[in-house]
Amino acid sequence: MSEPSATGRFGEFGGRFVPETLVPACQELEQAFRDAWDDPIFRGDLAAILEEYAGRPSIITECHQLGARLGIRLVLKREDLNHTGSHKINNVLGQTLLAKRMGKKRIVAETGAGQHGVASATAAALMGLECKVYMGAVDVERQALNVFRMRLLGAEVEAVHSGSRTLKDAVNEAMRDWVASVESTHYCLGSVMGPHPYPWMVRQFHRVIGDEAREQCRERFDADPDVVVACVGGGSNAIGIFSGFVDTAARLIGVEPAGGAAVGRGVPGVVHGMRSFLMQDEYGQVQEAHSISAGLDYPGVGPEHSYLASIGRAEYPTVTDAEVVDAFQLMARTEGIIPALECAHALAWIVRESGSLQGQTVLMNLSGRGDKDVAQMMEILS
Repeated sequence: MSEPSATGRFGEFGGRFVPETLVPACQELEQAFRDAWDDPIFRGDLAAILEEYAGRPSIITECHQLGARLGIRLVLKREDLNHTGSHKINNVLGQTLLAKRMGKKRIVAETGAGQHGVASATAAALMGLECKVYMGAVDVERQALNVFRMRLLGAEVEAVHSGSRTLKDAVNEAMRDWVASVESTHYCLGSVMGPHPYPWMVRQFHRVIGDEAREQCRERFDADPDVVVACVGGGSNAIGIFSGFVDTAARLIGVEPAGGAAVGRGVPGVVHGMRSFLMQDEYGQVQEAHSISAGLDYPGVGPEHSYLASIGRAEYPTVTDAEVVDAFQLMARTEGIIPALECAHALAWIVRESGSLQGQTVLMNLSGRGDKDVAQMMEILS
C-alpha cells in the first residue's frame, strides 16, 4: 500500500474523472495534503487531536465466549469506542485540520448511515468551520437519531430526494455543492473513493487503525492474526485495518452486502470521479445497491480495494441481510457489545465460515457501534 501512480491509479483503478472546473481543486488538495503529510507539525497536531479528542489508540478486545462458541480466537479492533462511535473520526479530523490549513471556511460531506455526517459535524464544530451534510431521504428516515445529532452539532442536513435517495445520490449532491463553492469549501469525502487524491489521502488518515492493531496483536499474542476481516461499502475501515497487515501472511477479507457487491458482481466502470468495480447493467447504467445497512448501500467500491481484489491479495465475499441480523444479535448476547449493522456483515461471514477457521486467530474491525441501528432493528425483530 504505497502511493498511487502519478495519475492517481492503483493498477488500472482510480484516477481523476471530474469536470474541468474541479481539476484545479483536486490538484490543490493533493499538493496541500502532500505538504501537510510531510510536515512534522501537522502530523504532531493530528496525533495529539486523535489522542486527546478522539480517544486513540482504540483497544483490542478478545471475545472469549463467542470465540469459544465458534472454535476460533476472535479479536475485535474497537473503533466503536472512538469519539462519535466509529472509525470515521480519524479521517474527518485529518481532513478538517487540512481544510483549516488551506484557509477553507466551510466543509460539505455526504453520509449514508450518518456516522460520517456526525463525525464531520463534530470536527467542524471543533475547528470552527461551517458544515453542510447531504444525506439520502431514505437514510434520513432510517437514521433519524444521527440526523438529530448532526443538527445538534450545528450542521445543516439536506435530504436528497433524487435517484435511489441513498448514499450514491448524497455523494452526487455533495460534489455539485463543491463545484459551486470550491474557493471557500472543502469536500470532506467519507471513504476511500472519489477522484485522486481522496482514496489515497483517506487511506493515509485511516492507517492508524492497522498500525495500532498490528502492534497490539504482536504485543498481546506475539503473532499476527491469521485472518483480518472488515465490512466493505466504500471501504475506508477495511483499507485502514488492511494497511497494517497487507505485508504479512494474514488473509484479508472484505465483506460486502449481497445486494451491493461491487467487487463480487460489478465490472470496471467510472463513478464519482474514479474508475473501480461498479454495479452496472448491460447499458452501463449504474444499478441500485441494497443493504440492510445504510452505510453499505453503495454500488461501487474504493479503487484500492478493486486493485487488491484484482491481484488476489484480498477476498470480497458477500453475506445476506438475514445473516447480518443474526450476527447483530449474536454479538450482543454473547459479548455484551452491540455492533453497527455494517460491522455485523463482517461477523456474519466469520460465523458462516467458522468451520474452516478452526483454531485460527481472526481479527475483526468493529468499525462502529450499533446505537444508531437499534430503532431499525426494533422494527425488524418485532
